[in-house]
Amino acid sequence: MPHIEIAAEKLFIIFGFPVTNTLLMTWIVLAVLVFLAMRISRGISMIPKTMQNIGEILLDSFVGLMEGMMHSRKLAEEYVPIVATIFLFILVSNWFGILPGVGTIGIYEQHEGERLLVPFLRSAASDLNVTLALGTLAVLLINITGMMVRGPRKHLSKFFTLKNPIDSFVGILEFVSEFAKIISFSFRLFGNIFAGEVLLIIVGFLAPFAGPLPFLFLELFVGFVQALVFAMLTMVFISIATADHH
Repeated sequence: MPHIEIAAEKLFIIFGFPVTNTLLMTWIVLAVLVFLAMRISRGISMIPKTMQNIGEILLDSFVGLMEGMMHSRKLAEEYVPIVATIFLFILVSNWFGILPGVGTIGIYEQHEGERLLVPFLRSAASDLNVTLALGTLAVLLINITGMMVRGPRKHLSKFFTLKNPIDSFVGILEFVSEFAKIISFSFRLFGNIFAGEVLLIIVGFLAPFAGPLPFLFLELFVGFVQALVFAMLTMVFISIATADHH
């Protein structure tokens, strides 16, 4: 029976800092995205070629999706760098997590008398630390954007106010809801990606040849949906934070 580990496995230590297989995958995803961004930016021209045309169509479609939810083309274009960056990072990390060798190539270690495989790479979102970091970053961006647009005092007044007891109580609930957003962001992404990882491990063990193939396509779809949901929720909360509070 294959070994399933919730916590990310430690691979090595750099200056006293432990590097896990999910952290290593995160670095690889970031390196790939930075490399692609540099290559694409250098190839941009006034007369677009095939790849630039495809990129512009995808970006315009994404902005159109945001415009439909934010009811403003200007706001959609203003916040698309944040939302699209979150979407691309989660999407690429989810899809990299189902590449051949990820989760299956590693080294064997003895643990409590058992010989267990420690994979070199695992999907980044299968580590709760990564999804908690993404959720925390998203909520921080939402509140920082709200303070930049509406002003720190006006934005924070929805959390802390002494106008009347009802508004004070509602403000406390709003403040607690910010932490609930972090939990919702992180556990939704972690749960879906980790469950998919376990599913592929079990199916691969029971039917190692053609069995996992349908589930690989399912995980491609799930990875896309989870990235889109995370990005769209971030966009919706940014829209709410920058709107006038009533």
